[in-house]
Amino acid sequence: MGRGPRTLEGLALRMDGNGEFSWQGKRVLVTGHTGFKGSWLCEMLLDRGATLSGLALPPETKPALFDQLGLARRMDHAAVDIRDAEAVAARVRDVMPDIVLHLAAQPLVRRSYREPVVTWATNVMGTAHLLDALTRLERPISVVVVTTDKVYDNREWVHAYRETDPLGGHDPYSTSKAGTELVAQSWRKSFGGGAHGVRIATARAGNVIGGGDWSENRILPDLMRALAAGQALSLRNPHSVRPWQHVLDPLTGYLTLAERLVASPDAQWQDGFNFGPEAVDLRTVRDLVDTALGYWPGQWVDASDPAAPHEAGRLALTIDKARATLGWAPRWSFETAVSKTVSWYRGLHEGQDVRSLTKEQIAAHAAKTRAA
Repeated sequence: MGRGPRTLEGLALRMDGNGEFSWQGKRVLVTGHTGFKGSWLCEMLLDRGATLSGLALPPETKPALFDQLGLARRMDHAAVDIRDAEAVAARVRDVMPDIVLHLAAQPLVRRSYREPVVTWATNVMGTAHLLDALTRLERPISVVVVTTDKVYDNREWVHAYRETDPLGGHDPYSTSKAGTELVAQSWRKSFGGGAHGVRIATARAGNVIGGGDWSENRILPDLMRALAAGQALSLRNPHSVRPWQHVLDPLTGYLTLAERLVASPDAQWQDGFNFGPEAVDLRTVRDLVDTALGYWPGQWVDASDPAAPHEAGRLALTIDKARATLGWAPRWSFETAVSKTVSWYRGLHEGQDVRSLTKEQIAAHAAKTRAA
Protein backbone atom coordinates (compact mmCIF):
# COMPACT_ATOMS: atom_id res chain seq x y z
CA MET A 1 0.00 0.00 0.00
CA GLY A 2 1.13 3.57 -0.66
CA ARG A 3 2.19 5.82 2.17
CA GLY A 4 1.05 9.32 2.97
CA PRO A 5 2.59 12.50 1.52
CA ARG A 6 5.86 13.93 2.73
CA THR A 7 7.90 16.94 1.68
CA LEU A 8 11.54 17.21 0.72
CA GLU A 9 11.88 20.13 3.09
CA GLY A 10 10.73 17.95 5.98
CA LEU A 11 13.15 15.25 4.99
CA ALA A 12 16.03 17.69 4.75
CA LEU A 13 15.53 18.76 8.36
CA ARG A 14 16.02 15.22 9.65
CA MET A 15 19.66 15.30 10.66
CA ASP A 16 21.64 13.08 12.99
CA GLY A 17 23.09 14.23 16.31
CA ASN A 18 26.12 15.72 14.58
CA GLY A 19 24.05 17.91 12.29
CA GLU A 20 24.76 15.65 9.29
CA PHE A 21 22.27 14.27 6.79
CA SER A 22 20.46 11.22 8.19
CA TRP A 23 19.16 8.33 6.07
CA GLN A 24 17.34 6.90 9.07
CA GLY A 25 13.77 5.99 8.12
CA LYS A 26 13.89 7.47 4.63
CA ARG A 27 12.04 5.41 2.03
CA VAL A 28 14.69 4.50 -0.52
CA LEU A 29 14.10 2.54 -3.73
CA VAL A 30 17.15 0.96 -5.40
CA THR A 31 16.66 -0.41 -8.89
CA GLY A 32 19.15 -3.07 -9.93
CA HIS A 33 19.62 -3.97 -6.27
CA THR A 34 20.40 -7.61 -7.08
CA GLY A 35 23.54 -6.69 -9.04
CA PHE A 36 27.11 -6.22 -7.84
CA LYS A 37 27.00 -2.45 -7.26
CA GLY A 38 23.39 -2.59 -6.11
CA SER A 39 24.21 -5.16 -3.43
CA TRP A 40 27.06 -3.07 -2.01
CA LEU A 41 24.78 -0.02 -2.09
CA CYS A 42 22.01 -1.85 -0.23
CA GLU A 43 24.43 -2.95 2.49
CA MET A 44 25.54 0.68 2.89
CA LEU A 45 21.96 1.94 3.08
CA LEU A 46 20.93 -0.70 5.61
CA ASP A 47 23.88 0.38 7.76
CA ARG A 48 22.59 3.96 7.54
CA GLY A 49 19.09 3.02 8.67
CA ALA A 50 17.17 3.55 5.43
CA THR A 51 13.79 1.90 4.89
CA LEU A 52 14.99 -0.01 1.85
CA SER A 53 13.09 -1.41 -1.13
CA GLY A 54 14.35 -2.90 -4.39
CA LEU A 55 13.23 -3.39 -7.98
CA ALA A 56 15.27 -5.72 -10.19
CA LEU A 57 15.47 -8.99 -12.04
CA PRO A 58 16.70 -11.97 -10.01
CA PRO A 59 20.50 -12.16 -9.79
CA GLU A 60 22.04 -13.22 -13.10
CA THR A 61 25.18 -14.83 -11.71
CA LYS A 62 25.88 -17.81 -9.50
CA PRO A 63 27.17 -17.04 -7.01
CA ALA A 64 25.68 -13.56 -6.58
CA LEU A 65 26.64 -11.04 -3.92
CA PHE A 66 22.95 -10.31 -3.34
CA ASP A 67 22.42 -13.93 -2.28
CA GLN A 68 25.71 -14.15 -0.39
CA LEU A 69 24.69 -11.14 1.75
CA GLY A 70 21.19 -12.52 2.35
CA LEU A 71 19.65 -9.24 1.21
CA ALA A 72 16.31 -10.72 0.10
CA ARG A 73 15.33 -11.28 3.73
CA ARG A 74 16.80 -8.01 5.02
CA MET A 75 14.97 -5.54 2.79
CA ASP A 76 11.74 -5.17 0.79
CA HIS A 77 12.82 -7.18 -2.25
CA ALA A 78 10.73 -7.50 -5.43
CA ALA A 79 11.65 -9.14 -8.74
CA VAL A 80 10.47 -6.71 -11.41
CA ASP A 81 11.63 -6.29 -15.01
CA ILE A 82 12.44 -2.62 -15.67
CA ARG A 83 11.22 -3.17 -19.26
CA ASP A 84 7.68 -3.85 -17.97
CA ALA A 85 6.15 -0.37 -17.60
CA GLU A 86 3.03 -1.52 -15.73
CA ALA A 87 5.00 -3.62 -13.24
CA VAL A 88 7.42 -0.75 -12.62
CA ALA A 89 4.55 1.68 -12.04
CA ALA A 90 2.87 -0.73 -9.60
CA ARG A 91 6.08 -1.20 -7.65
CA VAL A 92 6.72 2.55 -7.47
CA ARG A 93 3.17 3.17 -6.20
CA ASP A 94 3.65 0.52 -3.52
CA VAL A 95 6.97 1.89 -2.26
CA MET A 96 6.18 5.63 -2.57
CA PRO A 97 9.88 6.44 -2.30
CA ASP A 98 11.50 9.60 -1.02
CA ILE A 99 14.76 8.80 -2.79
CA VAL A 100 15.51 6.59 -5.82
CA LEU A 101 18.91 5.27 -6.87
CA HIS A 102 18.50 3.86 -10.38
CA LEU A 103 21.15 1.24 -11.13
CA ALA A 104 19.09 -1.29 -13.13
CA ALA A 105 20.85 -1.83 -16.45
CA GLN A 106 22.36 -4.21 -18.95
CA PRO A 107 25.95 -3.24 -18.03
CA LEU A 108 28.21 -5.34 -20.25
CA VAL A 109 29.82 -4.08 -23.47
CA ARG A 110 30.39 -7.48 -25.08
CA ARG A 111 26.90 -8.67 -24.22
CA SER A 112 25.50 -5.52 -25.82
CA TYR A 113 26.94 -6.65 -29.15
CA ARG A 114 25.07 -9.96 -28.79
CA GLU A 115 21.86 -8.39 -27.44
CA PRO A 116 21.65 -4.77 -28.66
CA VAL A 117 17.85 -4.51 -28.52
CA VAL A 118 17.71 -5.91 -24.99
CA THR A 119 20.42 -3.43 -24.00
CA TRP A 120 18.51 -0.45 -25.39
CA ALA A 121 15.16 -1.64 -24.03
CA THR A 122 16.65 -2.04 -20.55
CA ASN A 123 18.85 1.03 -20.35
CA VAL A 124 16.80 3.60 -22.25
CA MET A 125 13.15 2.53 -22.08
CA GLY A 126 13.63 1.09 -18.60
CA THR A 127 14.74 4.51 -17.39
CA ALA A 128 11.78 6.15 -19.15
CA HIS A 129 9.39 3.69 -17.47
CA LEU A 130 10.84 4.48 -14.04
CA LEU A 131 10.85 8.26 -14.43
CA ASP A 132 7.33 8.24 -15.86
CA ALA A 133 6.07 6.22 -12.89
CA LEU A 134 7.78 8.55 -10.41
CA THR A 135 6.42 11.67 -12.11
CA ARG A 136 2.87 10.32 -11.94
CA LEU A 137 3.06 10.14 -8.16
CA GLU A 138 2.98 13.96 -8.14
CA ARG A 139 5.12 14.18 -5.01
CA PRO A 140 8.68 15.29 -4.25
CA ILE A 141 11.24 12.58 -5.03
CA SER A 142 15.01 12.79 -5.43
CA VAL A 143 16.42 10.53 -8.17
CA VAL A 144 20.02 9.63 -9.02
CA VAL A 145 20.23 7.91 -12.41
CA VAL A 146 23.49 5.97 -12.68
CA THR A 147 25.08 5.77 -16.12
CA THR A 148 28.79 5.29 -16.97
CA ASP A 149 31.99 6.98 -18.06
CA LYS A 150 31.27 5.51 -21.51
CA VAL A 151 28.46 8.03 -22.21
CA TYR A 152 30.97 10.41 -23.78
CA ASP A 153 31.80 10.51 -27.49
CA ASN A 154 35.18 8.87 -26.98
CA ARG A 155 37.85 10.26 -29.32
CA GLU A 156 40.65 8.38 -27.50
CA TRP A 157 41.89 11.77 -26.29
CA VAL A 158 44.69 12.08 -23.75
CA HIS A 159 42.66 14.54 -21.64
CA ALA A 160 39.90 13.42 -19.31
CA TYR A 161 36.24 13.98 -20.19
CA ARG A 162 34.25 16.74 -18.51
CA GLU A 163 30.52 16.78 -17.86
CA THR A 164 30.10 19.35 -20.64
CA ASP A 165 31.74 17.18 -23.33
CA PRO A 166 29.47 15.70 -26.05
CA LEU A 167 27.65 12.45 -25.36
CA GLY A 168 28.00 9.59 -27.80
CA GLY A 169 29.38 6.08 -28.01
CA HIS A 170 30.39 3.25 -30.32
CA ASP A 171 29.01 -0.01 -28.96
CA PRO A 172 25.32 -0.57 -28.10
CA TYR A 173 26.02 -0.38 -24.37
CA SER A 174 27.77 2.99 -24.53
CA THR A 175 25.22 4.57 -26.84
CA SER A 176 22.31 3.23 -24.80
CA LYS A 177 23.78 4.85 -21.69
CA ALA A 178 24.17 8.14 -23.57
CA GLY A 179 20.48 7.69 -24.41
CA THR A 180 19.76 7.16 -20.71
CA GLU A 181 21.38 10.54 -20.02
CA LEU A 182 19.14 12.18 -22.63
CA VAL A 183 16.02 10.57 -21.15
CA ALA A 184 16.96 11.90 -17.71
CA GLN A 185 17.67 15.33 -19.13
CA SER A 186 14.36 15.42 -20.99
CA TRP A 187 12.38 14.37 -17.91
CA ARG A 188 14.18 16.91 -15.75
CA LYS A 189 13.37 19.75 -18.15
CA SER A 190 9.82 18.62 -18.92
CA PHE A 191 8.50 17.29 -15.62
CA GLY A 192 11.04 17.85 -12.86
CA GLY A 193 12.17 20.84 -10.96
CA GLY A 194 11.65 22.61 -7.72
CA ALA A 195 10.40 21.95 -4.25
CA HIS A 196 7.42 19.80 -5.24
CA GLY A 197 8.66 17.92 -8.31
CA VAL A 198 10.97 15.06 -9.16
CA ARG A 199 14.59 16.16 -8.87
CA ILE A 200 16.86 14.21 -11.24
CA ALA A 201 20.65 13.96 -11.37
CA THR A 202 22.88 11.57 -13.30
CA ALA A 203 26.06 9.92 -12.01
CA ARG A 204 28.81 8.80 -14.39
CA ALA A 205 31.34 6.40 -12.88
CA GLY A 206 34.41 4.70 -14.26
CA ASN A 207 35.46 1.04 -14.16
CA VAL A 208 34.47 -0.24 -10.74
CA ILE A 209 36.19 -3.09 -8.92
CA GLY A 210 35.43 -4.77 -5.61
CA GLY A 211 34.63 -8.06 -3.97
CA GLY A 212 31.48 -9.89 -5.03
CA ASP A 213 31.52 -9.07 -8.74
CA TRP A 214 30.82 -12.38 -10.48
CA SER A 215 29.96 -10.97 -13.92
CA GLU A 216 31.16 -12.41 -17.20
CA ASN A 217 33.96 -10.81 -19.21
CA ARG A 218 35.24 -8.52 -16.46
CA ILE A 219 38.92 -8.49 -15.69
CA LEU A 220 39.10 -8.97 -11.94
CA PRO A 221 36.20 -11.45 -11.63
CA ASP A 222 37.82 -13.48 -14.44
CA LEU A 223 41.18 -13.26 -12.68
CA MET A 224 39.77 -14.28 -9.30
CA ARG A 225 38.05 -17.30 -10.87
CA ALA A 226 41.28 -18.26 -12.62
CA LEU A 227 43.33 -17.92 -9.43
CA ALA A 228 40.86 -19.97 -7.40
CA ALA A 229 41.05 -22.70 -10.08
CA GLY A 230 44.85 -22.52 -10.38
CA GLN A 231 44.67 -21.39 -14.01
CA ALA A 232 46.27 -18.58 -16.05
CA LEU A 233 44.10 -15.62 -17.09
CA SER A 234 43.72 -14.71 -20.78
CA LEU A 235 43.83 -10.92 -21.29
CA ARG A 236 42.01 -9.50 -24.34
CA ASN A 237 43.16 -5.87 -24.09
CA PRO A 238 46.20 -5.62 -21.79
CA HIS A 239 47.16 -2.12 -22.95
CA SER A 240 43.73 -0.44 -22.60
CA VAL A 241 43.69 2.39 -20.05
CA ARG A 242 40.77 2.65 -17.63
CA PRO A 243 39.73 4.76 -14.60
CA TRP A 244 39.76 1.92 -12.06
CA GLN A 245 38.18 2.62 -8.66
CA HIS A 246 36.84 0.65 -5.73
CA VAL A 247 33.06 0.31 -5.74
CA LEU A 248 32.72 2.15 -2.43
CA ASP A 249 34.10 5.38 -3.86
CA PRO A 250 31.42 6.04 -6.53
CA LEU A 251 28.66 4.64 -4.30
CA THR A 252 29.58 7.20 -1.66
CA GLY A 253 29.37 9.80 -4.41
CA TYR A 254 25.88 8.66 -5.42
CA LEU A 255 24.67 8.94 -1.83
CA THR A 256 26.25 12.38 -1.43
CA LEU A 257 24.52 13.55 -4.61
CA ALA A 258 21.18 12.18 -3.40
CA GLU A 259 21.59 14.07 -0.13
CA ARG A 260 22.11 17.33 -2.00
CA LEU A 261 19.00 16.72 -4.10
CA VAL A 262 16.91 16.15 -0.98
CA ALA A 263 18.28 19.17 0.83
CA SER A 264 17.92 21.75 -1.95
CA PRO A 265 15.89 22.43 -5.12
CA ASP A 266 18.89 24.27 -6.57
CA ALA A 267 19.38 23.41 -10.24
CA GLN A 268 23.11 22.83 -9.76
CA TRP A 269 22.39 19.42 -8.21
CA GLN A 270 20.01 18.41 -11.01
CA ASP A 271 22.77 17.73 -13.51
CA GLY A 272 25.39 15.17 -14.55
CA PHE A 273 28.36 14.37 -12.28
CA ASN A 274 31.52 12.35 -12.91
CA PHE A 275 32.78 10.01 -10.18
CA GLY A 276 36.19 8.61 -11.02
CA PRO A 277 39.65 8.06 -9.55
CA GLU A 278 42.46 10.57 -9.26
CA ALA A 279 44.38 11.14 -12.50
CA VAL A 280 47.44 9.32 -11.13
CA ASP A 281 45.33 6.18 -10.76
CA LEU A 282 44.55 5.73 -14.46
CA ARG A 283 46.17 2.42 -15.28
CA THR A 284 46.28 -0.20 -18.02
CA VAL A 285 44.56 -3.55 -17.77
CA ARG A 286 48.01 -5.11 -17.46
CA ASP A 287 48.84 -2.83 -14.50
CA LEU A 288 45.61 -3.91 -12.81
CA VAL A 289 46.32 -7.61 -13.23
CA ASP A 290 50.00 -7.36 -12.27
CA THR A 291 49.07 -5.42 -9.12
CA ALA A 292 46.42 -7.99 -8.20
CA LEU A 293 48.90 -10.83 -8.68
CA GLY A 294 51.11 -9.15 -6.10
CA TYR A 295 48.43 -10.01 -3.51
CA TRP A 296 47.45 -13.43 -4.88
CA PRO A 297 50.18 -14.95 -7.07
CA GLY A 298 49.30 -16.41 -10.46
CA GLN A 299 49.84 -15.95 -14.18
CA TRP A 300 48.25 -14.30 -17.20
CA VAL A 301 48.71 -14.67 -20.97
CA ASP A 302 48.21 -12.16 -23.77
CA ALA A 303 45.09 -13.12 -25.74
CA SER A 304 44.70 -9.92 -27.77
CA ASP A 305 42.37 -10.46 -30.72
CA PRO A 306 42.29 -7.75 -33.43
CA ALA A 307 39.03 -9.23 -34.71
CA ALA A 308 37.24 -8.84 -31.36
CA PRO A 309 34.36 -6.33 -31.01
CA HIS A 310 35.49 -2.73 -30.51
CA GLU A 311 36.20 -1.54 -26.97
CA ALA A 312 37.64 1.85 -26.07
CA GLY A 313 41.43 1.98 -25.77
CA ARG A 314 41.63 4.96 -23.42
CA LEU A 315 38.99 6.50 -21.21
CA ALA A 316 39.31 8.95 -18.31
CA LEU A 317 37.07 11.32 -16.37
CA THR A 318 37.75 14.62 -14.67
CA ILE A 319 36.18 14.82 -11.21
CA ASP A 320 36.70 18.53 -10.56
CA LYS A 321 32.95 19.25 -10.49
CA ALA A 322 32.12 16.61 -7.87
CA ARG A 323 35.12 17.64 -5.78
CA ALA A 324 34.28 21.36 -5.88
CA THR A 325 30.50 21.24 -5.49
CA LEU A 326 29.77 18.00 -3.59
CA GLY A 327 32.93 17.87 -1.52
CA TRP A 328 33.41 14.32 -2.80
CA ALA A 329 36.74 12.72 -3.70
CA PRO A 330 37.93 9.12 -4.06
CA ARG A 331 39.28 7.86 -0.74
CA TRP A 332 41.09 4.70 -1.84
CA SER A 333 44.01 4.80 -4.25
CA PHE A 334 44.44 2.34 -7.11
CA GLU A 335 46.76 0.21 -4.99
CA THR A 336 44.34 0.18 -2.05
CA ALA A 337 41.36 -0.56 -4.30
CA VAL A 338 43.11 -3.58 -5.80
CA SER A 339 44.34 -4.76 -2.39
CA LYS A 340 40.84 -4.54 -0.87
CA THR A 341 39.30 -6.33 -3.84
CA VAL A 342 41.76 -9.21 -3.84
CA SER A 343 41.59 -9.58 -0.05
CA TRP A 344 37.77 -9.91 -0.29
CA TYR A 345 37.94 -12.72 -2.86
CA ARG A 346 40.87 -14.45 -1.20
CA GLY A 347 39.14 -14.22 2.17
CA LEU A 348 36.07 -15.88 0.69
CA HIS A 349 38.25 -18.57 -0.93
CA GLU A 350 39.78 -19.26 2.48
CA GLY A 351 36.37 -19.62 4.15
CA GLN A 352 35.68 -16.18 5.64
CA ASP A 353 32.11 -14.88 5.97
CA VAL A 354 30.90 -12.73 3.04
CA ARG A 355 28.86 -10.31 5.11
CA SER A 356 31.73 -9.73 7.55
CA LEU A 357 34.19 -9.14 4.69
CA THR A 358 31.81 -6.65 3.10
CA LYS A 359 30.85 -4.76 6.25
CA GLU A 360 34.48 -4.47 7.36
CA GLN A 361 35.38 -2.76 4.09
CA ILE A 362 32.35 -0.45 4.27
CA ALA A 363 33.37 0.57 7.80
CA ALA A 364 37.01 1.11 6.75
CA HIS A 365 35.97 3.28 3.80
CA ALA A 366 33.55 5.30 5.94
CA ALA A 367 36.29 5.93 8.49
CA LYS A 368 38.63 7.12 5.73
CA THR A 369 35.91 9.45 4.43
CA ARG A 370 35.23 10.92 7.88
CA ALA A 371 38.94 11.49 8.45
CA ALA A 372 39.45 13.33 5.14
